[in-house]
Amino acid sequence: MKVTPDNVKQFIQLGLECSHIHVNGDGRHFDAVIVSAAFEGKSLLQQHKLVYQVLGEKMEKIHALSMKTFTPAQWDKQP
Repeated sequence: MKVTPDNVKQFIQLGLECSHIHVNGDGRHFDAVIVSAAFEGKSLLQQHKLVYQVLGEKMEKIHALSMKTFTPAQWDKQP
């Protein structure tokens, strides 16, 4: 089964409440923008680890995932 950007988005949303999420990709390499209150008080590394933890075994189907993570307050400040 080829993984789509929508699949990756759904995988993340199943384990992490997101106020905004956007995923692009070609079936192997994906780029994600994820906004979640769950990131509050966490370092960037901790935020990314949380996303990888949510994806768990599904990461075996994803060759590469590049992500930008934001808290809602950080997202509101984006241009």
